[in-house]
Amino acid sequence: MDRKQHIAIFTTASLPWMTGTAVNPLFRAAYLSKDGERKITLGIPWLKSKDQELVYPSNITFRYPSEQERYVRQWLEERTGSKSTFDIRFYPGKFAIDKRSILPVGDISEIIPDEEADIAVLEEPEHLTWYHHGKRWKTKFRLVIGIVHTNYLEYVRREKNGQLQAFLLKYANSWVVSIYCHRVIRLSAATQDYPNSIVCNVHGVNPRFLEIGKKKLEEQQNGQKPFNNGAYYIGKMIWSKGYKELLKLLHDHQKELSGLEVNLYGSGEDSDQVREAAKKVGEFMRVHPGQDHADPIFHDYKVFLNPSTTDVVCTTSAEALAMGKFVICADHPSNEFFKQFPNCRTYSDPKGFVDATLKALTEEPSELNDSLRHELSWEAATERFLRAAQLDQPLKKLESAPSREIFASTSFNLISNMEDASTYLHNLASGFEISRRVFGAIPGSLKPDEELSKELGLAVPSERQGSGSRT
Repeated sequence: MDRKQHIAIFTTASLPWMTGTAVNPLFRAAYLSKDGERKITLGIPWLKSKDQELVYPSNITFRYPSEQERYVRQWLEERTGSKSTFDIRFYPGKFAIDKRSILPVGDISEIIPDEEADIAVLEEPEHLTWYHHGKRWKTKFRLVIGIVHTNYLEYVRREKNGQLQAFLLKYANSWVVSIYCHRVIRLSAATQDYPNSIVCNVHGVNPRFLEIGKKKLEEQQNGQKPFNNGAYYIGKMIWSKGYKELLKLLHDHQKELSGLEVNLYGSGEDSDQVREAAKKVGEFMRVHPGQDHADPIFHDYKVFLNPSTTDVVCTTSAEALAMGKFVICADHPSNEFFKQFPNCRTYSDPKGFVDATLKALTEEPSELNDSLRHELSWEAATERFLRAAQLDQPLKKLESAPSREIFASTSFNLISNMEDASTYLHNLASGFEISRRVFGAIPGSLKPDEELSKELGLAVPSERQGSGSRT
């Protein structure tokens, strides 16, 4: 009997951390598994308790992976209205405080048995492969698809020696993505360009936001006023998420925007600084802790202000459009997808921001028709993903043969030989603790330690393996 095609989705974060790479791959797994035509597995990081305390909000921690899995499935079921049918498997991870992100530990491809290794989807492929040491992704899987979520170069440019760091990171990203991925999907043109990549937004919005939008439309059709004249912004409260730009715009144009009250919602390491800076702008600025964007406190706002240019495709902008609001955002490649929506108003300079905001305050948002509502949905996002990944057609035979190890082979054509040599070099460099540390890896991340191994039911490493020597 022919078995179902297996798609393994690996991502870099998990709920309850409300970040894009925790939420969007979760919905992707749910909607890819809905028709039952494929077997879907979602691979998410498992963190030790001390890392959970640093990452997860509201003092939420889990003693066992099974507890976190129940939390994830319940959260998803409440938002989709149906039980999930895909598998969840955990891989060992560590939280990098300096990078504010979770990095894999060991060879995470091992969570998928070789006999099930058909297709791998790497959500943030550069992030997942910077320090990868183990089986070559292209060798283990028949097809490896990378989905580029994050504009890493833009974040790095804002740091000390940012231009040099961005230059080096650009080539590091190109290196690992080219040797480990067959196909690359960039969510928008705001991301780093890669050879043979395609730009396509393969994300949708949580169905709850579309339901909120439908209720607002009903109010409008019944002659009610669905929105007040308030404006707001919600996002992780770090300066690089557009807070600095928004505060400057509002400070410099207080006279033109007289009477406008703006509320900022978010939590993050720059919260205190943002709060202090907002006080200097004026009393019309209020700062609040982060909230779920679907919370009723956001339903009556009419205008969503988002000047951020570090996002690739801003999830909160999509959610605001789904709820029927105006979105005022920068004329930037990250917002290209949103331009098809009449309630999206872009600006290219401060005057444009003021004009777009004032106009939105005096108008009512346009009705979101069925076609545009569908474009925001995860059903449409799944259709776009299947087309962009070419999974809507029979899987073609690829050059890599799943049954052989790349490092033991001696006869390749010229192109394959160059790529294989490059892969071997990366595998060699990633196999020593010293070289890993030089390139920014977390200490002791070559293999999971005893605690991580026991919590995940893995073989407990020997003393030598645990010391970080090459294995």
